[in-house]
Amino acid sequence: MNVKIIFPDSKEQSFSAGVTAYDAIAAWQKDILKSAIAAKVNGVNVDLNFVLKEDSKVEPILPTSKEGLSILRHSISHVMAQAVQDVFKGAKVTIGPSIEDGFYYDFEYVDPFTLDDFEKIEKRMREIVAADYPFVREELTREKALELFAKKSEDYKVEIIRDLPADASVVSVYKDGDYIDLCRGPHIPSTGKIKAFKLLSVAGAYWRGDERNKMLQRIYGTGFADKKALEDYLNLLEEAKKRDHRRLGRELDLFQVNEEAGAGLVIFHPKGMLLRYIIEEWERKEHLKRGYDMVMGPQILKVDLWKKSGHFDHYRDNMYFTEVDEQTYGIKPMNCLSHMLIYKSKIRSYRDLPLRYFELGTVHRHEKTGVLHGLMRVRQFTQDDAHILCMPEQLNSEIRAIADFVNYAMGIFGFEYEVELSTRPEHSIGSDADWELATTALENALKDNKISYEVNEGDGAFYGPKIDFKIKDALKRKWQCATIQCDFTLPERFDLSYIGADGEKHRPVMLHRVILGAIERFMGVLIEQYAGAFPVWLAPTQCVLLTVTDKHIPYAQEVHKRLLAADIRAEKYFDNEKLGYKIRQAQLQKIPYMLVIGDKEMEAGTVSPRLRDGQNLGALPVEQFIALVREMCEKKK
Repeated sequence: MNVKIIFPDSKEQSFSAGVTAYDAIAAWQKDILKSAIAAKVNGVNVDLNFVLKEDSKVEPILPTSKEGLSILRHSISHVMAQAVQDVFKGAKVTIGPSIEDGFYYDFEYVDPFTLDDFEKIEKRMREIVAADYPFVREELTREKALELFAKKSEDYKVEIIRDLPADASVVSVYKDGDYIDLCRGPHIPSTGKIKAFKLLSVAGAYWRGDERNKMLQRIYGTGFADKKALEDYLNLLEEAKKRDHRRLGRELDLFQVNEEAGAGLVIFHPKGMLLRYIIEEWERKEHLKRGYDMVMGPQILKVDLWKKSGHFDHYRDNMYFTEVDEQTYGIKPMNCLSHMLIYKSKIRSYRDLPLRYFELGTVHRHEKTGVLHGLMRVRQFTQDDAHILCMPEQLNSEIRAIADFVNYAMGIFGFEYEVELSTRPEHSIGSDADWELATTALENALKDNKISYEVNEGDGAFYGPKIDFKIKDALKRKWQCATIQCDFTLPERFDLSYIGADGEKHRPVMLHRVILGAIERFMGVLIEQYAGAFPVWLAPTQCVLLTVTDKHIPYAQEVHKRLLAADIRAEKYFDNEKLGYKIRQAQLQKIPYMLVIGDKEMEAGTVSPRLRDGQNLGALPVEQFIALVREMCEKKK
């Protein structure tokens, strides 16, 4: 019996049934096997020695591709687990997936791993790589697999096997050398295919992410197809350390997260709050220009509302609750419920639509301690949240207008972005027909705006599909900020309606959307994007006056008043310190302009601006400097 194999260039070849993906690819393009590490057969990633038993579409997977890099990193995580167990006798393994920038493996071990241990682990990993052990897949009955890992005292693997679905009668394991691990695969052909890796950090992690379970030790690492790519990534990590918003937040006196106040709760200092105010004021003005109405809802709402909306059933693990007068209230994790109540407060006509409600709404979500991270992941945050209620025939223009708004905003702040269309998740509310309508509306708007996108299957909100905008910062890292969610379901649940041109009641559609997203997260991304050196229009302090001696203070005070009157954010460094020291302090604070004031400036009624990069602009009249700053602010520079 023969099977027909179709390759990426649409070439077809016939082979005897039982041929491996490796041999089929070799017959097609032998040279590509030098770098191929796996294969895709009918859309499924498999090992190169996968046996082809039916007509199939086959393509090689290279380690430089997204899928290939994930497979490579997963194989490296297995080698790391093998090395850890060789070096640290008694260590138990759990799971070791690849992740966006590398991989990790969780271990149970009596002593804490340290960064000093990495050298020993990496040395053993290099020995395993040099041995070039083949990765060999075997399939065992569930009972045999339980027996195997029970004998090895691998309690976590036993638990994983026991928790598999009842109909899972066969499980797969992979061997390399004398090491064996439970795994679905696929893997690279052999350990010798690993060219570049580095262990990065160690952290605590609860087994299966449950705080009630045992705390394990998670070793993170990364790997690439070649050493150059690894070196480039490690250089990016060093640059990321310099830009870390938590460190810059302290150095620039912007904010703090204080355990005395509570994990995940941000305290903004004056400069940080001023930066936030500037961003929020820009948002308010831009929303008013686009026909939004500003609204505000309460922080707590009765639990019955959250049950009605579906949040209680689908989101309550992320919510906080409280009791008031023997009535349970939910502290809001989202702003949409109040906005629907505003809409429902009176009869609406089709002539009123669309209605666009905008709120800089503070919300609370219960995030696990292990995922909290500076401003990026917090428990209290403010969203630039808006809900647009419109007729179905208005959906396209409204979605396109939001996408245009996002594009404009990202241009102002200097971000590139990628777009994903996220579809219906496993747990959701609403009919199939409504989900189809909502998904089609989002997809059509993207196509009409000529926006390229990828489909992210199953990652929509529980009430509707969404468009996600992933911004890329100066280090090419991606951050989720803007989103557009299309919702036919909540208007139904809250019985929202409008009177149409025919005099009958009709159901509106609701768009949930944010532009910058969580203000806290966006500020964290901004801090790292600019490395704390904000453009003039965003800088909490736009200029600082530096006096050469005390006799220059009266004139400097006068200049300071004129700057404040002109809405220039100015500070004073009048301390009895040397000018060089004052300049250095201003540079450390990354202030855009340093205005040196000495005898010449005092006599001529000027200031001498110096940029934070050291460039001198020479003596300028005060009004000319004010005009310069205003121009920079108007141009958002």
